[in-house]
Amino acid sequence: MKRVVTAILGGGQGSRLWPLTQYRAKPAVPVAGKFRLIDVPISNSLHAGINQIYVLTQFNSSGLHRHIAQTYRFDAFSSGFVNILAAEQSLANRDWYQGTADAVRQNLHSLTHGAPREVLVLSGDQLYQLSLKQFVTSHREREADLSIAVKPVPRSEASGLGIMRLGDRGRIVEFVEKPQTAEELDRLALDAGTIEELGLDAEPGTLLASMGIYTFETGVLKRILGRDASTDFGKEIIPAVLHDHRVYAFLYNGYWRDIGTIPAFWEANLELTVPLPPLNLYRTDEPIYTHARFLPGLKIQSCEVEQSVLCEGSVLSGRAIRRSVIGIRSVVREGTVIEESIVMGTSPDQLSGSDDEVPFGIGRDCVIHRAIVDSGARIGDGSKLVNEAGALEADGDGYCIRGGIIVVPAHATIRPGTVI
Repeated sequence: MKRVVTAILGGGQGSRLWPLTQYRAKPAVPVAGKFRLIDVPISNSLHAGINQIYVLTQFNSSGLHRHIAQTYRFDAFSSGFVNILAAEQSLANRDWYQGTADAVRQNLHSLTHGAPREVLVLSGDQLYQLSLKQFVTSHREREADLSIAVKPVPRSEASGLGIMRLGDRGRIVEFVEKPQTAEELDRLALDAGTIEELGLDAEPGTLLASMGIYTFETGVLKRILGRDASTDFGKEIIPAVLHDHRVYAFLYNGYWRDIGTIPAFWEANLELTVPLPPLNLYRTDEPIYTHARFLPGLKIQSCEVEQSVLCEGSVLSGRAIRRSVIGIRSVVREGTVIEESIVMGTSPDQLSGSDDEVPFGIGRDCVIHRAIVDSGARIGDGSKLVNEAGALEADGDGYCIRGGIIVVPAHATIRPGTVI
């Protein structure tokens, strides 16, 4: 694994995740109360023994850079690093990243400088627990040029993903990016015999989708990216290389979530509150690393708590918190009820702000239901964030609704008595 380099793609503008991406890159969005999305691919790489990691960034990246610099520090006796490769203009190239493949192409010199055997390409905005060591080992055993991590998905999800058909020994013989027609989906769907042969726990009609996780032979990656100007792996590169390269699927049947929309982000966080969550953050052998903050313990004054994740540095005096995620340094005042919501808490610099009418945190006697309260937001006393009209999409003063979920952006203020 010491001969593998990881390239983590920082993503584009994240418009579907707005307003959570209003001030930050997608990989910097807080998740599970105390982590950032970028912590997942970095931690998975480190657990596999891969400690030469590059993060390719472009949009709203200052907060992401700060988090990485404060969190991932290796000692003087280690060859490991987590380096930022920010999009930049040069005499040879005046363009920003045009897609996933273009981002890797523009940084190919840095990624291959130490002559790695393989380049592992990961996404910075997904939740999963996949053994990258097994992934790379499978790639080597099959003498593949390119290996793609794939997961069975139902037909309802297939139109938004890259879908493939397999031949002998898991070799990919067809790849269609976001198939839209019934004919395409029927042709790519798995029958009962194929499902049994692959050993999948799935129903007939299931399809195999790319997880956006790739292992490339370094020489092959150089050759592919050097021969044309294709900008995206899924849309252009992968379909084009199937006929003249050994491209294999690595089957994964575990937890994986592509957090690309507000409802998907909300649902993935609330899944962590169940007794046995699909993403196990309590594994002592493979923890998710993040910034060490040295915060005091959680303080609960008098509050009924049911099936929730509560993080350190918070003071909870509300009436009830049910099936919710309460992030670090959160303040919930007396009489407030929070249900099926995400409260992201705050950072130290946001605590210094002042508002005589609306103090930091969530005020007294509020009701918050199916909402996301972003970092540093202030909710005035008596406010009710319940989406009374049942709107799917809306924009208001200090809030928006996306997919039926109320979102209070970072630093926003909801005045006392507001009803949404």
